[in-house]
Amino acid sequence: MRSPGLLIHVLIPACLIASCVMRTAVAANPDPESNAGKDKVAQASTPMRPTPPAAGSENPDRGDWHSDAPGVVHRIDLSNLPAPYSTRSAGNGPRVVSPPEKNAAPAAPPGFTARRFAAGLTNPRLIRVAPNGDIFIAESGADRIRVLRAADGADAPTENRVFADKLDYPFGIAFYPPGHDPQWIYVANENSVVRFAYRSGDLQARGAAQTVIARLSQTTGGHTTRDIAFSQDGKRMFIAIGSASNIADGMARKNRAEISAWEAEHGLGAAWGTETHRAIVLATDPEGRSPLQTFATGMRNPVAIAVNPSTGELWTVVNERDGLGDDLVPDYVTRVSEHAFYGWPWYYLGRAEDPKYVGERPDLAGHVTVPDMLLRSHSAPLGLCFYTATEGVSAFPDDYRGDAFVALHGSWNRSHRTGYKVVRVRVKNGAPTGEYVDFLTGFMIDDNKVWGRPVSVAVARDGALLVTEDGNDTVWRVSYSKR
Repeated sequence: MRSPGLLIHVLIPACLIASCVMRTAVAANPDPESNAGKDKVAQASTPMRPTPPAAGSENPDRGDWHSDAPGVVHRIDLSNLPAPYSTRSAGNGPRVVSPPEKNAAPAAPPGFTARRFAAGLTNPRLIRVAPNGDIFIAESGADRIRVLRAADGADAPTENRVFADKLDYPFGIAFYPPGHDPQWIYVANENSVVRFAYRSGDLQARGAAQTVIARLSQTTGGHTTRDIAFSQDGKRMFIAIGSASNIADGMARKNRAEISAWEAEHGLGAAWGTETHRAIVLATDPEGRSPLQTFATGMRNPVAIAVNPSTGELWTVVNERDGLGDDLVPDYVTRVSEHAFYGWPWYYLGRAEDPKYVGERPDLAGHVTVPDMLLRSHSAPLGLCFYTATEGVSAFPDDYRGDAFVALHGSWNRSHRTGYKVVRVRVKNGAPTGEYVDFLTGFMIDDNKVWGRPVSVAVARDGALLVTEDGNDTVWRVSYSKR
């Protein structure tokens, strides 16, 4: 027996793999994914393997962490998803603990090594690498941006400084203009965008923050992460903003005329009230002079965004709604199409109506964009990057180039825990193939305890993959060595 509507995992041979919230608590439904357990990790080198299910336990292939291991392939089938409430909605937050061993390390595919790169951080969230190789980290809970510097191939930074502080729950970081010589570092606070004058090699902000956008939305709270990215030509700035609640709780109804007038200004399917400019991707110019324009709507919580360097298309990872059962609604990775509506709150994954809104918006039926690739429900994707390294002492095999990595923070609204890992998204001809592969696993100890919660991913100058996790406040470095 298998989980309803979910395909069984396929294990790829190791030889092929080797070559081939958050302060974001939902306002009316506080999210236990917020940080807990701040014990620090020692230098790690011993990969952790998942504990096998106990004899006589329920089917071991439940789509949960028991089946995870580097090389396991997942594909979620849109056509076989269960009906709402096929299972009860679970409140199953993890217990975050210290690593089980002094040298504990997550498991990576053969040929790869995961080592702790930095520890002792405060709520490390989004991570981005500057063109010169310096590593910038949003310590959101501490209201600051930290910068690390390390030699190529090094297992630890030689410089560890606070770049800027006195921010307001910063998350998104972007360098502008695009290219090898940025002049500004942009930071997305909870409800504003600021920037700092920058020259390559700066370890401290050159001056006070300049406000680019003073207010992003009418409300704060709920999902509080904001990410930013620039188009390849540098002419547009994109800002991703999550919803204020799980499913537009408390949003008043509008009549047809009111809806038409609202959408003419805010975009197809745009929510209103406390959800105005929420669950959305906005766009403006890099100076913030143009009014904020709707780029795409209906994404409950588009935590991270990134521009695919191969195609110039904007991508995002989205945390879908809670409360409909273990296997609804799948989170997703998708290219973001301008003027597209992705369903929230009225629909999900095409024509499926949310039970709360059945019959309220028949005008939207057939106008919901289906995301490119589904992730297991409640995995909580928070980080996204494309693997771009072509050289470096730690560069991955050529087969990885152009694929994406996604950090899964892990479930709380699921009876059988899932996520708590980093996965590789296979990309072909600029689009996800529909399959994602476990890349970094082993943060789970048992059904209740976890010692790492991946948040964000970035590619280091030497080709290694950097991973932040906010369970024990560390950064991991995954490198590859040719044999």
